This record gives sequence, C-alpha cells and structure tokens, in this order.
Amino acid sequence: MGRMRNLIRIAATLTALTATVTLPGPAQAVTTPAPAWHLTETGTGTTTRFRGLAAVSRSTAWAAGTNGTVLLTRNGGRDWRNVSPPGAGALEFRDVEAFDARRAVVLAVGEGEASRVFRTDDGGATWTESFRNTDPRAFYDCMTFFDARHGIALGDPVDGRYRVLSTADGGRSWRVLPPDGMPPAQPGEAAFAASGQCLVSHGARDAWIATGGAATARVLHSADRGRTWSVTDTPVPAGDPARGVFGLAFRDRTHGLAVGGDYRAGQPSERAAAVSGDGGASWTGADRPPAAYRSGVAWLPHSRRAALAVGPTGSDITTDGGRTWRGFDPGSYDTVDCAPDGGCWAAGEKGRVARLGRSGR
Repeated sequence: MGRMRNLIRIAATLTALTATVTLPGPAQAVTTPAPAWHLTETGTGTTTRFRGLAAVSRSTAWAAGTNGTVLLTRNGGRDWRNVSPPGAGALEFRDVEAFDARRAVVLAVGEGEASRVFRTDDGGATWTESFRNTDPRAFYDCMTFFDARHGIALGDPVDGRYRVLSTADGGRSWRVLPPDGMPPAQPGEAAFAASGQCLVSHGARDAWIATGGAATARVLHSADRGRTWSVTDTPVPAGDPARGVFGLAFRDRTHGLAVGGDYRAGQPSERAAAVSGDGGASWTGADRPPAAYRSGVAWLPHSRRAALAVGPTGSDITTDGGRTWRGFDPGSYDTVDCAPDGGCWAAGEKGRVARLGRSGR
C-alpha cells in the first residue's frame, strides 16, 4: 500500500505540471506545461549563491554554496537549517550529494587546498573532512555517487588528462584513479563547476563528464565507475573559455540531455541544448533549444519525455525528450534536481532556493 500511495503522489505531481488550454481559431485542445517555481525563505539574505543542490524528496533537500554555506530543509522549504561545516566560511561549495536527511557529502572547489570534501552522518550536526587536495595544479569541480558507497569526483586536467577521485565507502575516504583510461584533454578544455552537473551518473557503473572551454564541447562516458572513458563531440557551442556543456542529465543509461552555451551575460547561445539516445555516444542539437545559456538540467521523475533546464535568465521545460524547450519562469537559478517521489527543487544566486509546483499555487 505504501508503494502504491507513493506512485499515486508521483502521478499527481506530474499531472499538476500540465494544463489543458484551447487555442483560438480552428485549433484543438493541447496539453501545455504550466509549472512554476515557488521561492522559499532560506534566511541567507542575498549574499549566498547556491550551485550545489540535492533533492531527497518533496520535503527534504540540501543546498550548498558560497561562504561555506550548507542548508537543510525537512519540511518542504518552510524552514531551512544552517548546517555549514565549522570553519568553512572561506570555502565555496559547488556540489552536494545526499543519501537521505542525515547523510550527505559536499565538495568545495578551488585551486590547491581549496578543493575539499566533507561528509556528515547526522544531518550536519558534525562534519568530517575526508579529502583535501594537495596538488596546486588540481581544481575539483563536481562529484556523483552510484550508490551509498561508490562515487567519483572530477578535477580539471592535470598533465593533459582529467583527474578522477574514487570512493568505496560513501565519501569517507578517496583515492586518485590512474589516468591511463582517460582520453587526452583538448588544449584549454575544462569542466564547469556551475551546477554540480558536470559529472553525473546513472545506475551502478555509468558516468558522464561535460566539458567546454576548448575547440569542441565534448561528453565523456565511463561504464566502469571512472576507470576508463570514451569521448564524443557535441553540437553545443564551444571555441571559447566561456562556452561548452555545463550540465548533463540521464534518465537511464541510454537517454541523456546536455545544456550549456556561453555563460557571459548578454552573449548569444543559439544551440544551448542537445539530446542523446545512445548513452552519449552521439548527440543531436535540440530543434528548439532554450533561448539562452543554461547551467542545470533534470528529468522529471518517472517521465520518459519531460525535463527542466535552468540558468541565470530563466527556466525551461521540455515534454518531448529534449527536442523542443519552452520558457516558464524568468527567475535566476543555477541548478535543478528532482527526487524519486516527484519533488523538484532549484537553487541559485541571492540565496534563492525554490520548489516546483503548479502555476498560481
């Protein structure tokens, strides 16, 4: 009965994101998405920018950002608790991966020792620093977990290859994987620590890396938890340090979405989204992409066709698997994440964290 009730709630959430409208003239009724972000009060003012986000459920979410800030809500955003690691005020958290309301891992980015990983097992009451980078050439960007024990973290190229950390104990300890299975990086190529989605995974072993900053924006794929990688080009604009693929999402090991563009304000991003139907082996540009740069993307839970994309100039939705996108909110968000029970969250600048609901509610 509990599982059935959960499925009913998921179906209700997805139904609430569509509304039937009648077009004028000789038109017919069509299903048009009508989602809306509902801002929550985080209590951080306007000085914190949240690029790390982990949606556990419709009621529970973690957000991580500048000034060493980590927040946790357990009541749908009505209240947020500041559970930041002590002494982390100078760090910039760009990713958080959460297993539930008590266990989470956060990644701080930056050169040298600014790149660190912390883990909590008690809802942020205490934290343990489990990794501190000691290589001044390394800069870690994002991380992902395959299950509660196995995960990897991504660093920009060192000696011509991306650096990958691996954990087999839930983020309590980490080791650098050998670089032999990593293809050479392009000159100037890097990953963007913009939304915690430059490295994503699905299932027990598959992971994907988004790149930019070089001649071609590429996606790398591993089927063995980061030990070996294949690589393919995407049609997302590149050729400039500010352009490339910024965020990825896979609803299974085959169907993926990529978003990006040029993150500089006012710069065009004509081909800011692409779709893959073969696990990232090939990518096709969206027929109607978002109107501007997007940094985060997430599939709606238990949907084969609906997904969300967010960026500083607004949010978009697709209901045809990423071929066409339409805007639905002009607010600024950097990252988006959805939980298995249908709860979707977005976070960004000026302390903004929001829940997805229906327009007018």
